[in-house]
Amino acid sequence: MGPTRTSYWQEALSSHKEVVMKLRLFTLSALAAGLLLGTAAQAQENEPVQPIPAAVVTDPARVELGKKLWFEPRLSRSGFISCNSCHNLSMGGTDNIRTSIGDRWQEGPINSPTVLNSSLNVAQFWDGRASDLKEQAGGPIANPKEMAFTHELAMEFLSSIPEYKAEFKQVFGKAEFGIDEVTTAIAAFEETLVTPDSRFDLWLKGDKKAISDQELAGYQLFKGSGCVACHNGPNLGGTSFQKMGLIEPYQTSNPAEGRAGVTGKDADRFNFKVPTLRNVELTYPYFHDGAVNTLTEAVDTMGRLQLGRSFSAEENAQIVAFLKTLTGKQPEIMLPILPPSRDNTPRPVPFGS
Repeated sequence: MGPTRTSYWQEALSSHKEVVMKLRLFTLSALAAGLLLGTAAQAQENEPVQPIPAAVVTDPARVELGKKLWFEPRLSRSGFISCNSCHNLSMGGTDNIRTSIGDRWQEGPINSPTVLNSSLNVAQFWDGRASDLKEQAGGPIANPKEMAFTHELAMEFLSSIPEYKAEFKQVFGKAEFGIDEVTTAIAAFEETLVTPDSRFDLWLKGDKKAISDQELAGYQLFKGSGCVACHNGPNLGGTSFQKMGLIEPYQTSNPAEGRAGVTGKDADRFNFKVPTLRNVELTYPYFHDGAVNTLTEAVDTMGRLQLGRSFSAEENAQIVAFLKTLTGKQPEIMLPILPPSRDNTPRPVPFGS
């Protein structure tokens, strides 16, 4: 019995030591991981830019209705122009032309800003005349140079189609609906159009191999030169209004007055909403007048006019390389099947008066 009991306790003691050692190793590993996570979190907090959060859909039925309305060309007088015409979700949420093409081939007054991540903006439109996406959504429908419809005709069109009437009732819980419900649904869809997980966001989250040395140098230059004074936060812009041509006047033939057209204050002349730099590689041409086609020229212009700095060719290339890391995961949209018009549905007027 003696040797057996001794052997038992020796084995138990050995097992106990092994467990203690494993616990110590686990604890040290956990502490190390915690320190690493803490360091990454602290580094992220110290950066003037934060990752784009993924969209959270709380009302999928409302979003689905908003998607139909987004792609609905019959909300325009011509029956040809939809929200997606000027904010093409296959092209960075814009149309990649200087100013958009409106009803009867009219030239738009200003460059179409991207709709991607627009829910993070302080206001909508270059001059901020709409406080949110809901208010913005109703503007182009009734604008004679854009969709050239009226809100009344839009309601007449939607009410003539039983499928739309049923869907509005399902989403809003009532048979009657108007432009308020239309813009609410469109805004709900737009709120889902975010682009998380860019390579730069992955870097911010701790993956130091997500961007190259040149791209990192571009970010450091972007910060050190003062670009982040306006282009900061998750959207790298969209949260303030700034004068275009702060150090040197900006030369343009575009008549847009900027914020002054809304406030009536001369001090706000040529003050425009700072555009987001998210997905900027996709959203050319640049500036409110769409006068610049390349990121290289845009960086050069902004350096001189806004910062009073002339970047060297190498510096410019570094900043451009960084800007290209801001392209995030694009929304994957399944095109909706729109319900057919009925006999009493107002017909398009694409030509003539």
